[in-house]
Amino acid sequence: MQSLDDIRRLFAYDAWANRETLASLRSASSRSAPPEQALRWMAHIAATEGLWLSRILADGERVVVWPELTLGECEERTAAMARRWTVYLDGITSGELPRAVTYVNSQGEPWTSTVADILTHTVMHSVHHRAQIAAELRRHGHTPAYTDFIHAVRRGFVE
Repeated sequence: MQSLDDIRRLFAYDAWANRETLASLRSASSRSAPPEQALRWMAHIAATEGLWLSRILADGERVVVWPELTLGECEERTAAMARRWTVYLDGITSGELPRAVTYVNSQGEPWTSTVADILTHTVMHSVHHRAQIAAELRRHGHTPAYTDFIHAVRRGFVE
């Protein structure tokens, strides 16, 4: 299992990569509207990061997993989520990571996962959709953000 410090580092990377991806969407929108599907995936990232935190906290927050958001709303939500993840991760100990979380997925199926697995999934899920965004931007003639983890580490964007 990853350490809490490793997970904090992954979430620092995730916040940086979301900002970079949003900047590439903003750049694309300066020439025209960003590709609709790319914006849809970015809105999904913003929403599902909130969904997973809500599941961990068992706060009952209702989250639409495919919201229709503007680019500005995506920027606001991802910034807010980065702050929420930092507060959450700074407020727990490594003893929280193996805790079981029971939830119902978007298909109505009940599941139980550990906090550590949910945290790892959250970052990996966002990576997956950022790759889709990059491909969609490239398909429309735009330059996507370079959000590889190793690039972020090499350049000192993530410690």
